[in-house]
Parts: sequence; C-alpha cells; structure tokens
Amino acid sequence: MPQDEKQTKQLLTQAVDQALLTLGESAREAVYFHLQKIVSLTKDDVPDNLDAFEKGLEKIFGTGAKMIEIAVIKNLCQQLAIEFEEKKNISLVDYVNWAMEKARAKEAKSLA
Repeated sequence: MPQDEKQTKQLLTQAVDQALLTLGESAREAVYFHLQKIVSLTKDDVPDNLDAFEKGLEKIFGTGAKMIEIAVIKNLCQQLAIEFEEKKNISLVDYVNWAMEKARAKEAKSLA
C-alpha cells in the first residue's frame, strides 16, 4: 500500500505506462503524444488528471478506451496486491479510488 501521495502517483504512472505498453512501444509513445496534443496532458500529469486522461483515451480510441482503462486498473490492483473486480459503468477516477480504498482496507485488516 502506498505510504504517501507521491508513491500513489508513482504507482498510477506505472500502471498507465504498463497498460499502454500492451499496445507496443511506439503505440504507447504515440498515445502520449496525442494526449499532449488533445488534452494537454503529459505522462507525469496523468495521476493528477485522470478525468482528462480518460477523455483523451476516449477521443483517441472511442469505446476501445475502456479496454485500456481496465488494463490500467488490473495493473494497479496487481501493484497493490489486491484482487481485481470488474465493475460496469464506472469512471476511471472512481475505479482508482475503489482500488486504493480496497488496498487501505486490506492493510488495516492485516494490521489488526
């Protein structure tokens, strides 16, 4: 479980980067390029602007953006050592919040 906001942002950045890498190295770089052009979002800005990241993915991939968002959450769950649960009609921000809360609950339970 991340100890602070900086660590949380780092985990999110890694989860996004790994998800985009499933498309291939050059495709990942192209997505970052287009996110910069479309929604003025750099790789390092993604954790602080998940809404803009989600909108940018939707503009680039349309409905296929959901597949990338799911990959991000799966990567994040793996990093947090929690089980992924598929949820329908949930925003990326809400999904990330759910994962972080689940990780906090797991940590609290293990400390009790």
